[in-house]
Amino acid sequence: MRELHLNIAMLAPISWPLPPAGYGPWEQVVYNLTEELVARGHHVTLFAAAGSKTSADLVPTTPHAFNTWPDEQTQQPRKYDERTGLLEGPPDFRALEQQHVATCMEHVSAGGFDLVHSHLHVHALVFSRLIPCPLVSSLHGAAWVRASHPILERYRDNPFVSLSDAERTLKPDLNYVATVYNGVDLDQFTFEPTKQDYLLFAGRLSPEKGPAEAIRIAKKAGLPLRIAGMIEPQYRDYYDNEVAPHIDGEQVQYLGLLSQKDLAVQYRHAKAVLFPIRWCEPCSMVGIEAQACGTPIIGTWYGYLPELIRDDETGFLVDTVEDAAAAVGKLDGIDPAACRRNIEQRFSRATMAAGYERVFTELVQASAGRR
Repeated sequence: MRELHLNIAMLAPISWPLPPAGYGPWEQVVYNLTEELVARGHHVTLFAAAGSKTSADLVPTTPHAFNTWPDEQTQQPRKYDERTGLLEGPPDFRALEQQHVATCMEHVSAGGFDLVHSHLHVHALVFSRLIPCPLVSSLHGAAWVRASHPILERYRDNPFVSLSDAERTLKPDLNYVATVYNGVDLDQFTFEPTKQDYLLFAGRLSPEKGPAEAIRIAKKAGLPLRIAGMIEPQYRDYYDNEVAPHIDGEQVQYLGLLSQKDLAVQYRHAKAVLFPIRWCEPCSMVGIEAQACGTPIIGTWYGYLPELIRDDETGFLVDTVEDAAAAVGKLDGIDPAACRRNIEQRFSRATMAAGYERVFTELVQASAGRR
């Protein structure tokens, strides 16, 4: 299938520029995929926020990524200006996202592209019947949001790629053409066989991610816990009530929202990464990045974790806080090299790109056969 050199329109999320400096898992996946597809000889046009860097052809669709928009504009009060006669206020991100998608579709409608690959939840689906080539969507957990289901149902015959087999359970009736796991740049997450006596939780500090449970696990196991991740405004009360009271700088440390480089250091030296999620996580980069560093995962049976973790070989799958704490005592039996091999073989950037390459080729060939 490698003989086809495709002309791909890559529609990226625009919350962060590519590659993201810190948080931005979808943007990181799109960046990894784009760079690898270019290296494999495909022509990729990346539709992303200004400030993005890529070896593909970049079409900047908004002047800034949403989370890096200048504060003086986002914090501008909404008020009537008597001088101009206009209602002034902050940027309209909803309209800007529509502009982002429309810019891509205008380019595609002019011809020359073999397909569009969307990473925008459901927002590009409404254009799929208006363009002259296939549009394939990677879901990134979109089906977890029930409000998205009516749109997904209207366009359920479109080709969808699930990031794990588990993700399909969120909306089983869609036209899934493949499962392609997210892939990590192995050079950014280097192998470290020697571990230190601390546990790590990395991710959004939200109830379904389980930071409060991670604290309980670490305390029961008698090891320090380091926490890294974003505190979202809607979960500030959860953080203040369930997490912050336990942070003492010794038993429990909060490291803040780390850059990818700084987070990689924490992964490399952690005894294990705790992953006590309570939702169908499609394919978090945290578990993949940690295992790339040779670090085992202790996680629940939710979401993609049973597809990532080889129980008793690259980590442990558990049901309860008590089970997780007991698993900490068995970590010395895990070979860090087995964790690294797991990612090299199944979750690398190259493996991800090869999976999408197969999907793209099949869709383009099928579309050509219908003409």
